[in-house]
Amino acid sequence: MIERIDPTHLPKFPDLSIEQSFWMNGLTRLAGIDEAGRGAWAGPVYAGVVILPPELSLLDSLHGVRDSKLMTPLQRETWLPVIQQSSLAWGVGFASAVEIDEIGILPATRLAVLRAMQTLSITPEHLVTDYLKLPDIPIPQTPLVKGDRRCLSIAAASVLAKTSRDALMRQLGSEFPFYGFEHHKGYGTRQHQEAIQKYGLCAVHRHSFDILN
Repeated sequence: MIERIDPTHLPKFPDLSIEQSFWMNGLTRLAGIDEAGRGAWAGPVYAGVVILPPELSLLDSLHGVRDSKLMTPLQRETWLPVIQQSSLAWGVGFASAVEIDEIGILPATRLAVLRAMQTLSITPEHLVTDYLKLPDIPIPQTPLVKGDRRCLSIAAASVLAKTSRDALMRQLGSEFPFYGFEHHKGYGTRQHQEAIQKYGLCAVHRHSFDILN
């Protein structure tokens, strides 16, 4: 049964209560994982992984970090280096639009996570995710409903994934100037819909998605 969370009970900012429950049991290398771009029509899906040190002082040093979707672009860019400097280890990985078309968005998301984890300098003892199950990764894991709203490690990972993906989408905006990727980041906005109707799909669109209908 899927855990249900009353939206009115969600904190304004994530805390370390979930991390503490693992730290108190000796699991100090806890990795928070989140993705960005899963529902977009174009571009890759990105994943971020963050291992925070077992220190309650992080509530002060990362006090502005929350689910990346609730942060402004400036806030994400401001907190990105703070997250990186505060972490024991962090990593980012992605799966391309071509890979998404070939294997599907969920397997591609898991592939992005695996690639992010392969960049880590420390092997995690346990994983916490924003309700993403990773059956091919042989590390104990806990998928959390609304994890990016409740768990600081997951929220930090969401910022890494989102800022990395946004940077690439700005680059793709200059390579494919008719679509406005730098503005909507590949999501299904009216601007994006109108561009597709006029110019068709380009090489970085997810052709397996039902975009044209």
